[in-house]
Amino acid sequence: MTTSRKNKAPDRGTTSKSAAKRKVPDEDRPSSEPKKSRVSIAELLSSQQSNESNEGDGVGWDDSNRNKRAVKMDTKASPPLKLSNKDMYTFTSKSATSNVVDLTSSPELESQKRKVSFTNTKTPFNPHQGPKKLVVKNLRTVPRIDPQQYFERTWAQEDKALDAIFRNEKQPYSLEELYKGAENVCRQGKAAELYARLSLKCDTYLSETVRDNIRRDEGRSSDVEFLQSFIDAWATWQKQLLTIRQIFYYLDQTFLLRSADNPSITEMGLIKFRSCVFQDDFIKPKALNGVVALIAMDRRGTLNEKDRLLLIRAADSLHELSIYSSDFEPLFHSTTQSYFRSWKETDANRDDLAAYVTNCSYLLEREMGRSGLLTLDRSTILQISELFDEILVSEEIDILTNEDSILDLLEADKFTEVKLLYALLQRKSQGEMIAPTFSKYVEMEGSAIVFDEKREIEMVVRLLDFKRRLDRYLKYCFQDNETLGNSLHKAFESFINKTKKSQSNWDTDNNKPGEMIAKHVDLLLKGGVKAIPGLQTKKPEASNAEDEHDFDEGAADEDAEINQHLSNALDLFRFVHGKAVFEAFYKKDLARRLLMGRSASFDAERNMLTRLKNECGAAFTHNLESMFKDMDLAREEMMSYNQLLDDRGGKSGGPDLSVNVLSSAAWPTYPDVSVTIPPNVAKVMADFETHYKAKHSGRKLTWKHSLAHCQLRANFPRGRKELVVSGFQAIVLLLFNDIPADKHLTYTEIRASSGLVDAELKRTLQSLACAKYQVLKKHPRGRDVNETDTFTFNAAFVDPKLRVKINQIQLKETKEENKETHERVAADRHYETQAAIVRIMKSRKKIGHNELIVEVIKATMSRGVLDQADIKRNIEKLIEKDYMERDEGNTYSYVA
Repeated sequence: MTTSRKNKAPDRGTTSKSAAKRKVPDEDRPSSEPKKSRVSIAELLSSQQSNESNEGDGVGWDDSNRNKRAVKMDTKASPPLKLSNKDMYTFTSKSATSNVVDLTSSPELESQKRKVSFTNTKTPFNPHQGPKKLVVKNLRTVPRIDPQQYFERTWAQEDKALDAIFRNEKQPYSLEELYKGAENVCRQGKAAELYARLSLKCDTYLSETVRDNIRRDEGRSSDVEFLQSFIDAWATWQKQLLTIRQIFYYLDQTFLLRSADNPSITEMGLIKFRSCVFQDDFIKPKALNGVVALIAMDRRGTLNEKDRLLLIRAADSLHELSIYSSDFEPLFHSTTQSYFRSWKETDANRDDLAAYVTNCSYLLEREMGRSGLLTLDRSTILQISELFDEILVSEEIDILTNEDSILDLLEADKFTEVKLLYALLQRKSQGEMIAPTFSKYVEMEGSAIVFDEKREIEMVVRLLDFKRRLDRYLKYCFQDNETLGNSLHKAFESFINKTKKSQSNWDTDNNKPGEMIAKHVDLLLKGGVKAIPGLQTKKPEASNAEDEHDFDEGAADEDAEINQHLSNALDLFRFVHGKAVFEAFYKKDLARRLLMGRSASFDAERNMLTRLKNECGAAFTHNLESMFKDMDLAREEMMSYNQLLDDRGGKSGGPDLSVNVLSSAAWPTYPDVSVTIPPNVAKVMADFETHYKAKHSGRKLTWKHSLAHCQLRANFPRGRKELVVSGFQAIVLLLFNDIPADKHLTYTEIRASSGLVDAELKRTLQSLACAKYQVLKKHPRGRDVNETDTFTFNAAFVDPKLRVKINQIQLKETKEENKETHERVAADRHYETQAAIVRIMKSRKKIGHNELIVEVIKATMSRGVLDQADIKRNIEKLIEKDYMERDEGNTYSYVA
């Protein structure tokens, strides 16, 4: 290797710079230079020393040639000669005018005094001015190839690679080499031409190869098989396009990314496939028909798993090729419309409403499920829904709202079918069209329950069950529709307030549900939920009787359950307009429960009273609250009387007496029954009456013997028992203490000794000798008591319980009591109506007949709706009593 260097001194005061940056020769620079003579390193160094001694004290550079220094390398030069250290490094000799330090001197000479000259203003070496710039002149570069030639050569490689991709063959070149080639072409400004050739290549391949392959079996394959070929070709093209994009990725991310007119490679491939393949006059209808055929197979239920996967792939391809809305959706709409109409005629079963709504709901469910599976557009799903509503709902609205068909569903408790029916109608906002039929059903079923005299004892239980069913219809089937809810309320209110004169209400217009609700509450408060057969109740979990906590919790659950059923009964009570019937029977039953001590829960009694007060007002419960107060006062009175007896030295050996002193205004009226009281009982009664009159002067006591009850100790051969009996039963049983056990008493003897009337005596003897607990024997045996019968003491009586309750007959209402209550309510009703008529006439002075009827109904609405015939009868009575008079023109005038 030989080197050549030229040194020229720069001007004074300038700074010489050096650089190691390589200067790339220009393309138009000559590629060859004239050869120079070779110089050895020794000669070069000798020449440097000679130049330095000739130039003087410093080493300088010529500014004119500073940037043209070059080191020319010859790769064919002979290796350099081996030089000694002396020959390899040569330094300039020191002089008196030089400021250069001699680095060849030994350390021992360091002590000698140096002579330094400062005549030279600047040294040629300055470490703070950076490296020197070297220009390589003899570096030989390979001359550049013509860009067009390079493009053609690179494209030839890319073209072969594309052919291999299209034929699914192994690549002749590496992907990296192909990528670099495409990148270099783009860097040379040939990106547009490269993209044009790539696009033309894809266009040719799709038009001549792919399309021809798909159409090869166009006459021998079905639409589904043809669709399979089309989908496979599209999947293959997607894979090929992925490899193509990897090769031309630089083109895709530079030129195409910034180009508004040219799509990306992926988009270009999609557009080419759509225009060159799918838009073919034969391929397009065949492929779309294949998709429709698969959907039709799925609707018929004949689609296998393979075809189902093909259908899913086809649906994805429709979206990927952007042909869903323009080509597939219109065809799908028309075929769906035809399918719905055909299905309605053949498979809907329109003759059966339950089957029709079930089939329609199943059809819609399958259509929506398929839409989700195929990821159909929202617009398509909306079209399916609109076609379904138009063809299967709107066009069949007469079938869906047929009154008889809906009534059949309601009567059969087909909740699911009714829910589906409402859902179908509600799709067109027509769900409220069920309201008239639903109201008719409520009135029909409710009226049948109310006027069923054979099962009137079950009326409230059946009404509660019926209301639960209606509430379920409203909530589960009708989604708490407000219009249907109002229809339900009005219909329920209508039938429960209907009145009909019959034997059950003693030919009055009293409301029967009011009476039965009061009796239902009476059973609940006397015996709890178990006392009412058929009443739906939850079964509490079994608890350990030995665990006190479990016992209390069970009692609390029972109280809560009773309260729940009381709430249900009050729900029925709220529908009843005339509260007078309920009040009369509830008051009578409450009195019997309080006087007989038969309330199952005193807290439940108070709770019920509070509910009635909240529901009907304080005036409604005034007498009921007075009854509770009387019981408290009577209890205090007996405590005071017993304390007085204790202070006098105790009781005289007679029976224990407990008396309830009540105010006659608040309590029901009871008939006075004549009876012969045993002497020992009569004595203690007289003592209490004397004490009471002495304490409360001016008051009068009336003994109601029909409400008396007591406990007797009976000694039977098989054991001693305590008998809980009524006062009348006790009087009869005590008569058998005066005769031997084997003797009998005749009916006439018992009547004479007891003093009871025949009706009461027969009822009492029947309860003692013919009921469940037979402490007496009747001769002859039978259910009815006759005046010729005889009675004996039943020595064989046995019962596992020590205390036996025989006074159940005393707790039951007799027909006479029921009739009396109804007649009293009807009479009060007439008085109330007459009072309302008088108030209206007094305020209006003169009024027409029809207007008076309307005003009276409004005035008495809170007590129930009056019958117009009853109003007319009361008007006639008032005319007879001269409270009003009839004028001409069917008007009435008030008589002062």
